[in-house]
Amino acid sequence: MAGHMALENLTVLDLTRVLAGPFCTMMLADMGAHVIKIEIPGSGDDTRAYPPFREKNRNGERESLYFANINRNKKGVTLNLKTDAGKELFKRLVEQADIVVENYRPGVMDKLGLGYDVLQQINPRIIYAAVSGFGSYGPYHLRPGYDILSQAMGGMMAITGPQGGPPTRAGSALGDILGGLHVTIGILAAINARTITGKGQRVDISLMDSVIAATENTAIKYLETGQIPQRIGNRYAAVSPYDAFRCKDGVIIIAAGNQHLYEKLCNEVLHRPDMITDPRFTDMPGRLKNQDDIQAVIENFLKDYTMQQATELILSKGIPAGPILDISQILSDPHVKEREMFVEMDHPTLGRITVNGCAIKLMVTRPSVRTPAPALGQDNREIYQGMLGLTDEQYSALHDSQVF
Repeated sequence: MAGHMALENLTVLDLTRVLAGPFCTMMLADMGAHVIKIEIPGSGDDTRAYPPFREKNRNGERESLYFANINRNKKGVTLNLKTDAGKELFKRLVEQADIVVENYRPGVMDKLGLGYDVLQQINPRIIYAAVSGFGSYGPYHLRPGYDILSQAMGGMMAITGPQGGPPTRAGSALGDILGGLHVTIGILAAINARTITGKGQRVDISLMDSVIAATENTAIKYLETGQIPQRIGNRYAAVSPYDAFRCKDGVIIIAAGNQHLYEKLCNEVLHRPDMITDPRFTDMPGRLKNQDDIQAVIENFLKDYTMQQATELILSKGIPAGPILDISQILSDPHVKEREMFVEMDHPTLGRITVNGCAIKLMVTRPSVRTPAPALGQDNREIYQGMLGLTDEQYSALHDSQVF
């Protein structure tokens, strides 16, 4: 088994752009799938024009590191799907592929004559995965979708932010990432289903659905109590103390998730056994009501400790704790380094770059970062001649007529 990769037997046609779709196909590629990224001739994926840029790459041009990060391990071709010849080439690729992933607005592929109904006639085993703002059916399905809309309409912004403050978007494009994760899981489930039924199917993922799924018990709280959950900053509505606390040089998290941990915190860290018997704090509902009082005691204790000292002390007593790290601290963290969550690689035009590692750790068929993101149309000849068998004359004719 050594040397194999988990998805090395799968070919993916990747029509996606920006983030949700490319994050999915990046994960599939990291796990060994043969991903062919298909871009519009001339311009390519929108993110080729997204910052951060390396202002002068090895060719003296400006180039996007955003694109380089999310599109590693993929082959890159260009193809104009609006041309008849382009449609024909795509259909020939579908004959040999396992998976098509797209994140156009619903209906676009049908209008091109390349929707699932057409593709599954060509290849009944094809898995057709689409990720969009609102999915392929429902009253909103034709609306344009972006990450911030999914966070707003999926309920995440309403519960995120400081107490009494405005609804707040998560600091990264969490809706897109959640959508990317869900479409990846859907594809892997469809692959397994295909071994049972012998046939492919459609996978339909909505960013809004993905965010709703991630709001965990928000709906249950509302349905049970009739109260709409409010923004409470870094606190958690079910547990206390489970929050951010200020130290001498920064902020740490203490997560006393049950009665036993709370009592250990009071006895062994704060040396305040009275806080265990104090009627305000004896049980979780009481502590949730009186979080400000608990916070005052903890922060008064921590004011002379650095983040590192406080974290080490609290952990030494068996209580979950950790610092709030910024990205510079994360990049230098020994645990993060050992788990290879950032990988350095050589890129033909950007030079030495760092990209995000793969969070899925398969212990035999290990995911890995192997090849840099492709230049626009870099693998046209390899795919169209090597995979589809075009002659030099056919290749030149199609290239000259701007099919790719």
